Amino acid sequence: MQPLRKIKAINFLPAVIWFGVVLTLIWLPGHDIPHSDFLFKIDFDKFVHAGIFGLLAVLFCWPLYKTAVSRKNKITYFLIIALLTCGFGYCTELIQKYWAEGRSYDLMDWLADSIGAAGAFIFCRIYFTRLPTDNVAS
Repeated sequence: MQPLRKIKAINFLPAVIWFGVVLTLIWLPGHDIPHSDFLFKIDFDKFVHAGIFGLLAVLFCWPLYKTAVSRKNKITYFLIIALLTCGFGYCTELIQKYWAEGRSYDLMDWLADSIGAAGAFIFCRIYFTRLPTDNVAS
């Protein structure tokens, strides 16, 4: 795999900020989260989980978009990022189970997180690998 030496750390700033937002959200006490019977009935929170974790994965993949890394290596990095995002999703459930007041452990939330990460992988694989590497700025 090609090293990522030419990517500046500052390019990951949006992803790191969003990571912090996600951590903040999972630590919110259960009573601070708005509740709607209608949204609860349609499991709207699962869509929110998928969106939050999908965006997280895309933001970590974004710095690779315009690099001279080969298409094959970009896809490998995208897969690693998606898998790490899935792992982070599971860790957030453990945090909610053991440390977040009024929150609970829900494997379906983790499944939604993982679906978001998988969707991000597919999106990045399709759209972030279209440019030929010899025409992109490093």
